[in-house]
Amino acid sequence: MNRLWKTYDAAIWIRAIGTALTSVTNFMMRPFLVLYLYGQLEGNVFLSMLVVSLSPFVGMLVGLFAGKLSDRVGRKPVMLASLVIQCGSMLAFMTATSVWHYALISIFSGMGHALFYPAANAQVSDVVPEDKRPEVFALFHTALNLGAAAGPLLGLLLFNWNMHMVFFACAVTTGIYALLVWWKVPETLQAKPQTSAAAEDAAARPASGKPTPFSFPGWLRRHKLLVSITLSSMPVTLLYALVESAFPLHLQSRFTNYQTIFASLMTFNGLMVILLQIWIARKTANMPLHRVMGAAYTMFALVALGYGFAPWVVLLFAVEFVFTIGEMMNGPHSQKLVSVIAPAEERGFYFSFYSMNWQVSRFLGPLLGGLVLSKLNGEWLFGLLGVLIVAGGISMFFVCKAYYYRTVSASSRGTSSGEPVAAEVSA
Repeated sequence: MNRLWKTYDAAIWIRAIGTALTSVTNFMMRPFLVLYLYGQLEGNVFLSMLVVSLSPFVGMLVGLFAGKLSDRVGRKPVMLASLVIQCGSMLAFMTATSVWHYALISIFSGMGHALFYPAANAQVSDVVPEDKRPEVFALFHTALNLGAAAGPLLGLLLFNWNMHMVFFACAVTTGIYALLVWWKVPETLQAKPQTSAAAEDAAARPASGKPTPFSFPGWLRRHKLLVSITLSSMPVTLLYALVESAFPLHLQSRFTNYQTIFASLMTFNGLMVILLQIWIARKTANMPLHRVMGAAYTMFALVALGYGFAPWVVLLFAVEFVFTIGEMMNGPHSQKLVSVIAPAEERGFYFSFYSMNWQVSRFLGPLLGGLVLSKLNGEWLFGLLGVLIVAGGISMFFVCKAYYYRTVSASSRGTSSGEPVAAEVSA
């Protein structure tokens, strides 16, 4: 056990433990939050979706600055601020009585979530060697799915008893996580050498001595690989957003025991990830990235169609298994790709920008899902989503293929396949 603990930095294990703790209670709440709001807001589908979408909308705005903030003030202060805000938001949900209360709390919750992951993922890049990062991100995904395995069924019991207890449990575990970060996690951001900072300032100034004005085309050329990956990822994160918001309502229209079915699917997904995630991450570690991502997106497209049209519960479980394999292939490798292409001094910004695809999808997903469900039905919603995932998959495949062969070509010329190559690709 001691040898296993020494495999990774203490910060990695604290994050894994904290993720496992908070994911149990988060998965107790998330699958049923839209149903809770649906009941509290007198069965108004669109208003329920609007409240849910406020959190990622604010997260999207805050996320523009969260990564840069962690690159300046450090990873630890930003992570602590995030957890404190999330803890307070969960306590506030217990006292909310009107739609305006729910909306305001959702705004603060989105702010807290947006601050955390860019800083936490940049911390991984700070302390974990490149070749170990897929395995570390897989470890976090496994920890997350400990909650997915236990949380939904526990949430179902408490949802039918007292939803306030779910919010209280979320606040307690988030508070414990904050204490662990404060107590055990060191700051991993390295101070920038004075010579490096001076060189950057000099590079940013022309001969006149004035800073070069911001140029969007120039910025886009410099970060085009990051932008391409982020946009290509959006259909998949839209699938996740609709599973959390529109899918329970779609199940409600097709099955009488929809709450039990939904909770069981989430639990099944979590158990499969716990059993298979590390093994799949290791098996796919040396596969060409474009093949891994292409296979994952193919599975996601099939899953969207399955969610929309599956007429039997047993078929839904088969679809959920395909979804599980797809996310275990996609998640660790996409995060590793971002960590590799990010310059060391911009890791927080890169993860912040990449995480915006989650925030945008979680903002648009409930709104679009509520609109399509109100005007059409779930079959149309998930059918259209399948088409979007195919388009995103084609884009991701060719982006990753170009990056893969560019890296291999540089390696064959004796060039490192790490950050220098990434910088060349994204320039």
